[in-house]
Amino acid sequence: MFKVSRTNSSNPDFIVLVKRLDAYLAITDGDEHAFYNQFNKIDKINHVVVFYENDLAIACGAVKQVETSATWEIKRMFVTDEMRGKGIASMLLQELELWAKDLNVEKLILETGKRQVEAVALYHKNGYAITENFGQYVGVENSICFEKMLK
Repeated sequence: MFKVSRTNSSNPDFIVLVKRLDAYLAITDGDEHAFYNQFNKIDKINHVVVFYENDLAIACGAVKQVETSATWEIKRMFVTDEMRGKGIASMLLQELELWAKDLNVEKLILETGKRQVEAVALYHKNGYAITENFGQYVGVENSICFEKMLK
């Protein structure tokens, strides 16, 4: 069984997991990594979830309000290599959705790269619909954006 911690972006385990995520993305994003990375700062994220197995941090994700709207963005989703393929990402997504509902969030949005094949499949499997690219991702060919209504 996993321990679930609702925390914020100052959590040291979250910071370590995000460094692993960024190292992975630097490889898969290639030359575009610097563009995407500028939108992935983790300071001042107040709603972070970290999953633990035997006190070891194995997965993380966050939700962040988009301006002042009832729309929030899912950020920094990551499951360690050794824990992939066990349904943890779906459980993490469900935990983020529960927390978002508690916060009266109406819609979740997110961006991932078309090269992140596993992530694209995860969001489809969990009821997220492809939507037009939003914000800084408008016109970015390798970005794919999703949304899910919670209410």
